[in-house]
Amino acid sequence: MRNIRAAFRFSLFFVSTIAVYALWFVARFVIPNKQYWRQVIFQMWSDAFVRISRMKVETIGPVPKAPFFLVCNHLSYADIPALRHVVEGVFVAKGEIRNWFLAGRMVGDMGNIFIDRQNHRDIPRAGREIIEKLDEGEGVIIFPEGTSTKGEEVLPFNSSFLEFAARTDLPVSYCSITYQTPIGEIPASEAVCWWDDTVFINHMFRYFSVSEYKAIINFGDEPVANPNRKKLARELHDKVVEKFIPVI
Repeated sequence: MRNIRAAFRFSLFFVSTIAVYALWFVARFVIPNKQYWRQVIFQMWSDAFVRISRMKVETIGPVPKAPFFLVCNHLSYADIPALRHVVEGVFVAKGEIRNWFLAGRMVGDMGNIFIDRQNHRDIPRAGREIIEKLDEGEGVIIFPEGTSTKGEEVLPFNSSFLEFAARTDLPVSYCSITYQTPIGEIPASEAVCWWDDTVFINHMFRYFSVSEYKAIINFGDEPVANPNRKKLARELHDKVVEKFIPVI
């Protein structure tokens, strides 16, 4: 039964993704406001992912309204649809995704910002793109741990990702995300969190085999600003840790 469920959801996710992207690709030639249309499509895709995977999203605290710059801990690819389900924004994604077959094109077309995290010279360029998005009225979400984790703790934040925010005295919003699966199901640390060497497709198949699960997103009350990027990173990390519920 578990394998049948996973196969059905995986197929449904693939078909819905292609259908939503096809709708974006065709209609963008006739819809004048490309930014608005991209936001609509990104929302449609995220909502579809949430429904197909049987994710129940619970939010705590005030949800920020665009434009905003938001940092969050990182557990899984599921973080993206979970967050996009409740906030309107784009993401800062690792540069390798740009080269993924078809997925890289889709991620880029949705306005997400690619960054080469191994090349510190690329970070200022990404910072300029983030500022452009904010000036255009969009929200931007980044995962400053630099990698996804098992959910036992929140890794230190990479302060270089926050350099532009410190330089411009930009207020930074924050939140934590965690997942819970029902008793008797595969633990969320294995089913949802993607942190080991499991191949992406194999992990997604296991992920879709779970009957249902909950995503809990805990938003901070007030944004944080600091002209020192290292102090800003530490303060944001400490505040996310305060909100974080370890994954079991």
